[in-house]
Amino acid sequence: MPEIRNTKMPSNSFNPTIARMDFPILSQIVHGKPLIYFDNAASSQKPVQVINALSVYYSTYHSNVHRGVHHLSGLASNAYDSVRIKTQKYINSESEKEIVFVRGTTEGINLITNTFGTQQVKEGDEIILSEMEHHSNIVPWQILCDKQKASIRVIPMNEDGELIYEEYIKLFNAKTKLVAMTYVSNSLGTINPIKQFIDFAHKHNVPVIIDAAQAVPHMQVDVQALNCDFLAFSGHKMLGPTGTGILYGKLVHLESMPPFHGGGDMIASVSFEKTTYADVPSKFEAGTPNIADVIAFGVALDYMSRPVMKEAFEYEENLLNYGTKLLEQIPGLRIIGTAYQKTPVLSFVIEGLNALDVGMYLDTRGIAVRTGQHCTEPVMKYFGIPGTIRASFMFYNLKDEIDQLYIGLIESIKLLRK
Repeated sequence: MPEIRNTKMPSNSFNPTIARMDFPILSQIVHGKPLIYFDNAASSQKPVQVINALSVYYSTYHSNVHRGVHHLSGLASNAYDSVRIKTQKYINSESEKEIVFVRGTTEGINLITNTFGTQQVKEGDEIILSEMEHHSNIVPWQILCDKQKASIRVIPMNEDGELIYEEYIKLFNAKTKLVAMTYVSNSLGTINPIKQFIDFAHKHNVPVIIDAAQAVPHMQVDVQALNCDFLAFSGHKMLGPTGTGILYGKLVHLESMPPFHGGGDMIASVSFEKTTYADVPSKFEAGTPNIADVIAFGVALDYMSRPVMKEAFEYEENLLNYGTKLLEQIPGLRIIGTAYQKTPVLSFVIEGLNALDVGMYLDTRGIAVRTGQHCTEPVMKYFGIPGTIRASFMFYNLKDEIDQLYIGLIESIKLLRK
């Protein structure tokens, strides 16, 4: 194992070994090897506190919310509604009314395109996206543009996987109606200087929608400081259950938007002649919600809100630096995405090897990585590659696990190049 120098692990109260004890899945054996989970950008693992919250809900106070006068309904409603307040505090929105519960980032973006988007974008108008967007922040806008006879313009990036701000500025004109872009690239790890992009758009009175699915799990996000118009993220990438997510929107926008779904709990009054809608955010939350998972997501927010998480985020950056220096020593390995500011994502290719083959070999050693295009086909096209191997870290990962990744990659090269 080559020695990595000048990679100082933080000497503070955060202890990743102790943190791992909260995640029961990490103690299991896969193919006779201890599980090493490096697919966190796809979905993080869940602490026992979140898992237990689901069991407690279904065991002791399951009931529909907002519609019952009995004891269980009151308990469930209070627990469910408290998560909105927790979220408002976590991202520092001005009001809890600006927090809309959705199934994830994808639904949040689709909600915007089908409501605010149709209000703002008309025939001949333009929407600005970036070259590094996830498909969920491309396809909904394409559908909108097809329907409205509008068009998309794209912010290009450079070889480091950084957006070119000077080219972004050139895209603006009188037809520009919206900007929708990612805070952090899921396939490159790039942290975009999002505040700079937002400020320029606002100088032209153009609203900005932020995909923060990869940002919120690894840094503190303050929507008021960013001054974004909308921001969406997913619960399952930040220790919460799947099927949970948040759409933040400025109240002035949400109040002007039509509903996305129709049904119970999003109405003030219904008759066959006319229906009036509830106030935001209820207007966008039709039907029986995902009660149990939202409550458990609230527990994930509690976990992520602990003061020690600031040190955990610093530890993740340290893991990235360590892994980068280690993998760079492997002959023929090329890291894709070398931006100056990154989240703990290492995406790479190995000369002469198929990414899928490498990923399958690593799995035999108990190492879970992601291979392929990562729902960012335009990124792969830019770099002229079919896909990458992606190792993405979380605060419960260890330096020793990265050592095992290094050994596994060396062995895969010996095996697969025969």
